[in-house]
Amino acid sequence: MGNPKGFMTIGRKDAGYRPLNDRIYDYGEVEQTLDDKDRIDQASRCMDCGVPFCHWGCPVGSKIPEWQDLVYKGNWKGAYDILHSTNSFPEFTGRVCPAPCEKSCVLAIHNEAVTIRENEASTVEHAFNLGFVQPRIPEIRTGKKVAVVGSGPAGLSAADILNQAGHTVTVFEKNSAIGGLLRFGIPDFKLSKTIIDRRLEIFLDEGLIFKPNVTVGVDISRDELLAQFDAVVLANGAEQPRDLPVEGRELKGVHFAMDFLRQSNKRIAGEVFPEEISILAKDKKVLVIGGGDTGSDCVGTSIRQKARSVMQIEILPKPATERADNNPWPYWPNTLRTSSSHLEGCERRWSLSTQRFIGENGTIKQVVLVEVEWTKDEAGRWVMTEKIGSLEIVDVDLVLLAMGFTQPVHNGLLDALGIEYDGRGNVKVNAKKQTSNEKIFACGDVEAGASLVVRAIEAGKIAAANVDEFLCPEE
Repeated sequence: MGNPKGFMTIGRKDAGYRPLNDRIYDYGEVEQTLDDKDRIDQASRCMDCGVPFCHWGCPVGSKIPEWQDLVYKGNWKGAYDILHSTNSFPEFTGRVCPAPCEKSCVLAIHNEAVTIRENEASTVEHAFNLGFVQPRIPEIRTGKKVAVVGSGPAGLSAADILNQAGHTVTVFEKNSAIGGLLRFGIPDFKLSKTIIDRRLEIFLDEGLIFKPNVTVGVDISRDELLAQFDAVVLANGAEQPRDLPVEGRELKGVHFAMDFLRQSNKRIAGEVFPEEISILAKDKKVLVIGGGDTGSDCVGTSIRQKARSVMQIEILPKPATERADNNPWPYWPNTLRTSSSHLEGCERRWSLSTQRFIGENGTIKQVVLVEVEWTKDEAGRWVMTEKIGSLEIVDVDLVLLAMGFTQPVHNGLLDALGIEYDGRGNVKVNAKKQTSNEKIFACGDVEAGASLVVRAIEAGKIAAANVDEFLCPEE
């Protein structure tokens, strides 16, 4: 490293967020960026550890010490080249990844991890601004055709690598634009859609074929798909949301979180929704059920839509602020996470279960909550019991169910393909991401369950390598 002792004299410095009273009035990205000197100083804090646990913690295997060193030296092109060698989209992960690399950084032992994610985002922006990111047009085409179903991070990752291998790749997307979860799930204030469009323009120059507004299994049949393509990669996600089957669930005003977020993103892009199907938080008392990232995104979106109030509840206990003894570094810390959205004005509560919804004239008006306690039974399993006398009734106008996803949607394409499912309802694959039909591969949430964008990107890489081997086996 150029400055192997930088961590001893320079402390961690986060870029931080735009001022609260500025950012809640628009959907611009909330994160700020440090100037070049500060960013180079932060890169100098990388210790060049003998065992780089950051690399171990990163799902895409980013060679973090190497590119941090180049950032410190001001070699933005070299840093970007190393970043891009393991990740097709460092501009995405530099914005929305929860940074498991930082949690496993040696300096994280003292809560002073290198600002890896922010350095990554800065590196990519320098590379684009300086003209280092250019189309890489394959010199040779193999004549093989591959269909990728779904244009989220897993599908685009697989498509990029297969295209670079010389195959002709067509990406099908049921929605009106390419991007999947990146475009229609993640709010603009976390990931501007211009960042996606910028990369898609490069992909088009490189020869990728995109077909939005095409539902595979409807607009193109199973038989047509298998006849027209030499291999198929399923990357259509885990879109079956976990429901809450309690009394009053059918009331107007109770919605799945992703329906709310999808509408919001489309509305920002210019789409108009009829009043009868519109989901808006304006002037409403909003209750978000579910304490994860999707719930946090609902909080930030509701605030920008000028909700009257926002409460987010979680059925599990409030996490600790420090690692427990059985959760040591360098593993992911099961600790309290506070997002930029939470800081914008949200009441957060834990250990609350939803008993029922109360309506008036078919519309949600109140929700009945009860406190719960968690204890272990004789077998060591966690058991939830309701706390006597803790019932409360809360006035609400909009309820958003953000409790995760159970599996991919079976009805339609997946059932038509006749492929096998695993015990959790995901598409069953082998170590090569190959399904029970040798011509069909699957990657990302559709085969592993809902997870991180960075894990989906890695799954796309693995699938692409195996599809390439399937199409062009070594003699």
